[in-house]
Order: sequence, then C-alpha cells, then structure tokens
Amino acid sequence: MLTGLWPGLRWRLLPALLALSVARAAAAQSTAEAVALLNDVRYLSDDRLQGRMIGTPGADSAAAYLARQFRKAGLIASPSGWFQTFTVARDAPAAAHSGIGGTTGKNVIGVLPGRDPTLRDEIVLVGAHYDHLGLGGFGSLDPDSNGSVHNGADDNASGAAALIHIARKLAEAPPSRTVVFIAFSGEEEGLLGSAYYVANPVFPIASTEAMVNMDMVGRLRNDRLIIYGTATAVEFPALLDSLNTAARFDLKTRGDGYGPSDQSSFYAAGRPVLHVFTDLHEDYHRTTDDWDRINADGLAKVANFTARIVRALANRPAPLTFVNQPAPAPSAGTSSSGSGYGAYLGTVPDMTESPGGVRLTGVRAGSPAEKAGLRGSDVIIAIDGMATPDLQAMADALRAHKPGDVVDVQFVRDGTEQKVAVTLGSRGG
Repeated sequence: MLTGLWPGLRWRLLPALLALSVARAAAAQSTAEAVALLNDVRYLSDDRLQGRMIGTPGADSAAAYLARQFRKAGLIASPSGWFQTFTVARDAPAAAHSGIGGTTGKNVIGVLPGRDPTLRDEIVLVGAHYDHLGLGGFGSLDPDSNGSVHNGADDNASGAAALIHIARKLAEAPPSRTVVFIAFSGEEEGLLGSAYYVANPVFPIASTEAMVNMDMVGRLRNDRLIIYGTATAVEFPALLDSLNTAARFDLKTRGDGYGPSDQSSFYAAGRPVLHVFTDLHEDYHRTTDDWDRINADGLAKVANFTARIVRALANRPAPLTFVNQPAPAPSAGTSSSGSGYGAYLGTVPDMTESPGGVRLTGVRAGSPAEKAGLRGSDVIIAIDGMATPDLQAMADALRAHKPGDVVDVQFVRDGTEQKVAVTLGSRGG
C-alpha cells in the first residue's frame, strides 16, 4: 500500500499505521472476548436451566457445561475428578428455610498445574458460585414470584462465565503456582459448596496462598469496581494499585474478608481473600436478572483484570502475609447495637450442619467471641441458659441482651462441653 509514496512520508506514516493496526486488533480481541463471555452467560441463565437451584436438573446441566468449558480451556480434572459432590444435611440451617435437605450439590473443579517445580505445590484458588434461586421463593425480592424462573444472569452466571474466561487466559501461559478453578454450588443457601470444600479440600488449605472470588461482576457502571478483602493480606493494596494503573477502574476497596459470598469460607480458614464485585442493582434476586442486561464489554474488562490479579498472585516469589482483619465499623446512621439483632458476639456460623447447636466456621478478629477464646468448629449450645439448637434460637438469645452484658456461653469442643463468660459488644465495635 505504501509502495508509491515518497520514502520520507512513507516512513513517517508507518508508526501511525502500525499503531492503528494494533489498536484495531486489540479492539477485535476485546469484542471477541465480550461475545464469548456473553454466550456463556446466556447458556447458564437460559430458562431451560430453571434458575440453577442446588440439587435440580438445571444445576446439573450448568455443572456439566462448566466442566466441558474447563476442559476446552486447557484445565485438567482434580485428583477427585471434575465434580466434588456433597449432600445437604436435613438438619442444616440452610435446609430449614429452603427445603433442600437431602439434595446433592456439585462443585466443579478444574486445575491448571503450575510450571515452577517448587511453587507448583502451592495453590491460588479462583472461585465463583453458579447456583441461583431456581423458581423463587426464599431469597427472592420479587413479590408473588414463587414459581417463576429466576435466571440469575449477573448473580452469578457472570462470575461463572468469568471463571471460564480466566481459565482460557491463564492456560495460554501457565503461571508458577498451580491455579485451581472452582465453580461452587449452594452459595445462595449459605455458602454450602465453599464450606464443604474447605472442610474437605482436594488440595490442602494450608497450601492455598489466596482465594479470589467473583460474584456479580456483569453490571459494570462508570468503571466502578468494588473489591472486598483488601486488608486480608499486607501485600494486596500495593498489588491492586499497580495493576489498576493500566486498567483505570474507579476502584473502591473494602478491607473485610467476611461477607455474603464464598470467600468467607476461606477467610474463616485463615486464607487471604479477595472478592470482585460490580455492585448491587435493581434486578438483584429478581426475575429480571437476565442476560440482556449484562454489560458484556464491562464483564470482559473485569474478567481480564481479575485474570491479571490471579497471574500476579500465582507468579509472586514470596508468600502473602495473612491479616486477621477486625469487623468493619457500622455505617453512618445505623445503630451500633445492630438494629434489632441484639448484642454482638462476633461468630461466623456454619450453614451446613446443626449438630445439636450452632457450629462455628470462625470468629471475627477482636470480637467478644475471640476474646473469650471461642473458635471455629466450636458448637454453641446455650447462651446464658437459653438453649441454641439453631441459628434462630441463637439470634433470639442475643436479642435478649444488650452490649456490655456478661453472659455464659456453653459450647462443645472436641466432644467436651465447656462454658466461658463473654462480655457482649456492639456491632462494629
């Protein structure tokens, strides 16, 4: 094309034309990635999957699809296979409100082996839940929607699609550490799949350097991205700032590692966590959360940014420094006593089982529970003489007290019943 041009002009134009060509190629790649992501979202949130509630044929179809896509991306099955199955206990707190006791859930697990002969024994885990609310009922924010399909395109077909995308990106050039990809089931009923994995890990939890979770990442607006858990490792803030130099998100960071998604299960087990999130919207837990409301270009941008986070974590030579982060302070305008939830104990309940009381997944740093010596796996059976056979009873017992009250907490640890005095606190304090 440049043959007939004056030589000087030709060489002056060449850099600009090359830059234009690169820009066009990048735009085409970005468009292709957005289309692929949206196709995955459309499949997972199709009416035929009936809202992907745990234990349903639709959820099984979604799990099979995710396993196929993991394989196509270049992942291999975990030592226990593509699926980690678990049965929801009939007395689980989750079963009390949703009627799922006895149903079987499936975590989908794919593995990208690390290339470094030493670091490959360490794990960076990337997760997203793929289940949703099925035909409504408990958890739905649509009045009179029981029996209507809740497709959950953003919550969380978007995160599951991003999981596939990141697998494709990282498989092109595997990082030093092994990256484990898990699509969790049962998140909507109380983090069931992630809690089961932490209790029954395919790879040792102690070898898991970090867990990166994606939940509702398909509705990016004004480039505003929220990441929780940034204070759970000393190195996280600088890492995110560095990676965002090119991405240029309006990045909002939150330190707390707990929260209503699957990263909580890993944080309670002492692992640094990040939760990537594009914020709530008017379609959350409603029948209107459909694929045509997904911001495909924004989803691609978030997925690519998350892929860079995972790659950086999997390639860093030194381990992360875990931080047991205290509970966040209450928001302005809220009651420090918890707006009807009673005094604050600071426990994190296990939603997978109720063995005659409330089993704990963990306790918050600096909380009354931690100060009194309570810890994960303890089973609380009474608070100041009030039996706590389930979460509702425990909530009632706490509502009967105010911050500053000293109560006796009875609990079972390693089969032995014990009692400890706890000074109850304020939420956030």
